[in-house]
Amino acid sequence: MNLVLRLLLNAVALLVVARIVPGIHLASPISALIAALVLGVFNAILRPILIVLSCPLEVLTLGLFTLVINALLFLFASHLVPGFTIVGFSAAFWGAIVMAIISFFLALIFPVPRATD
Repeated sequence: MNLVLRLLLNAVALLVVARIVPGIHLASPISALIAALVLGVFNAILRPILIVLSCPLEVLTLGLFTLVINALLFLFASHLVPGFTIVGFSAAFWGAIVMAIISFFLALIFPVPRATD
């Protein structure tokens, strides 16, 4: 149930990002749900691997290279999901930042309880 709620919150955040950031377009709410699922999988699997592989750049830029990684994953997700279009890297960069901010505030407003072991 927690996963479904997180997925819905991220889809809503993605819909808001598509309205705010120029260059990001969503064809339908279904596209937003699929894109939120793909981004969730990317953030769970690919993002940690890319951060470890780019560790020297992370240290050199004091962690700011993570923003580039987020933008690249955002852009890559748009290539995989039909109905989710990002025009260029700058739109992906700002979209990823706005998505993180909106997701943060949605998580504060609608807290999702974590499963305990």
